[in-house]
Amino acid sequence: MRYVTVEGCIGVGKTTLTHLLSRHLSGHTVLEVVEDNPFLPEFYRDQAAHAFKTQMFFLLSRFKQQEALIQADLFSRTLVSDYLFDKDRIFAELTLSQSELSLYEQIFRALASKVRSPDLVVYLHAPMEVILERIERRGRPFEKDIDRGYLEALVEAYGRFFRTFDAAPVLTIDTADLNFPENERDLDVVLQTLVAFPNDGERRRLVTGQRDERQPSLV
Repeated sequence: MRYVTVEGCIGVGKTTLTHLLSRHLSGHTVLEVVEDNPFLPEFYRDQAAHAFKTQMFFLLSRFKQQEALIQADLFSRTLVSDYLFDKDRIFAELTLSQSELSLYEQIFRALASKVRSPDLVVYLHAPMEVILERIERRGRPFEKDIDRGYLEALVEAYGRFFRTFDAAPVLTIDTADLNFPENERDLDVVLQTLVAFPNDGERRRLVTGQRDERQPSLV
């Protein structure tokens, strides 16, 4: 398994798990540079006015990063990334007008055909209250104006996306009761699952027991 991506809604813990997996798998870490998008603070204050330029910045930034990985032949080693290129469409469909989305789709299709699909997607999800708590805890200034309704719509959109996503196997993990950075046993659950994950192209859901009886199983 050479290329693993970690996905999920804003605040669910993608980057934290990506760092930890990369360290334990001796992999190369690929991170989305969210803070570099100059339009993001304006977008959270007024989505309709700033959605298209915000989304195009993300799309082109992600593509340039993927292109650089191919040119550097980094796919020959283990990579762990905190984003899936295809997920860009989740945000586009949620925020762009019909005319903007039509133009966006043309550009997206041209770029996506040149991007490599991962060997496995680890899809993290959590209840809304947990997501809000994690966003507040990390304290990014540009996220202070995020609307709860937008986050709820985003969580639903992620669910719809991954119900039909078939470009790579998907491992779904509920992170509500997992604390990867502070509880090594929680991280071990995921690492054990990655090692045992069947190479059959199917999607799986990780089921764990109570905190004192962490016996992971795949269903």
